[in-house]
Amino acid sequence: MTDGRIMIVAEISANHGNDIHIVKDTILKAKAIGCDAVKIQTYRPDTITLDSDKPWFRIRTGSLWDGMTYYKLYEQAFMPWAWHKELFDFARDHDILLFSTPFDPTAVDLLEECGNPIYKIASFEITDIPLIEYAASRGKPMIISTGIAEEADIREAALACWRAGCSDLTMLKCTSEYPEDADLNTMTDMATRFGVKVGLSDHTEGDLVAIAAAAMGARVLEKHFILDRKIGGPDASFSMTPEELGRLVRSVRLVEKAKGEVRYDLDERRKTARLSARSLFVVRDVKAGEKATADNVKSIRPGHGMHPKQYREVLGMVFARDVEGGEPLTGDMLK
Repeated sequence: MTDGRIMIVAEISANHGNDIHIVKDTILKAKAIGCDAVKIQTYRPDTITLDSDKPWFRIRTGSLWDGMTYYKLYEQAFMPWAWHKELFDFARDHDILLFSTPFDPTAVDLLEECGNPIYKIASFEITDIPLIEYAASRGKPMIISTGIAEEADIREAALACWRAGCSDLTMLKCTSEYPEDADLNTMTDMATRFGVKVGLSDHTEGDLVAIAAAAMGARVLEKHFILDRKIGGPDASFSMTPEELGRLVRSVRLVEKAKGEVRYDLDERRKTARLSARSLFVVRDVKAGEKATADNVKSIRPGHGMHPKQYREVLGMVFARDVEGGEPLTGDMLK
């Protein structure tokens, strides 16, 4: 999905203030601070739940939205479908990747019309195998959050993607209840257990967990993003501001550089530094015919003499000529 570096995704979600210009400004700001992509969500309240006051449609999960009905929450949060084509065209015109999370097949159909390049499946939809298969059948890369999933759910979702022809699948470790319980070791385990790329959809406070995930092998990092928390909305309190997300982007890029490559050869700088390593030196004046001993030959810094591993071989050999103390020991000094 990217050129090998970690893909940093700014999630707009409900942070649009019911104003398409805010969304466009958010897209531009995400690009300006170095994000690789922006993500939106594609649903309407009636495509994701029912407008009902029955007890099971009222949120009671210990979340920020307890007491609301699902319908009322999504009524506040959803991004108008009429905006989508304009936003995708806008992102392409400004050379930043925009993709979306669909919540039902009609959303997938709309996104196909808009040229959506990646499909993200939200944590709570990981059990919706028909939706996953429908999105995966479009031949685009798939990203799936795993926040509420057990191992069997993740495996079944992966199998659904592969059955539908998806060849590029990333699973995100995700905390669906904000903001705790990162369990990043689960992220690395998913890579080997399921044979997928992995990443983090991070809802914890600050940037520490995301930076740690970058160091541990995340290929995708997703953070909620808002231009200004004063915009308000259901996601505002746990969304990063431009300053905060910009700092995270810079930190992740430094982590990438620090991880570097697997290499054991020395570049020129390290070869020069190696001259400060230990080697064998003659440490006091010796005469021709005198034996090399622990008193006149030592392993010290810098590294201009024979390798320290030859120390025991050298002891007992005879100096072929006079040598002043402070000279690097070389093979032609001994016989």
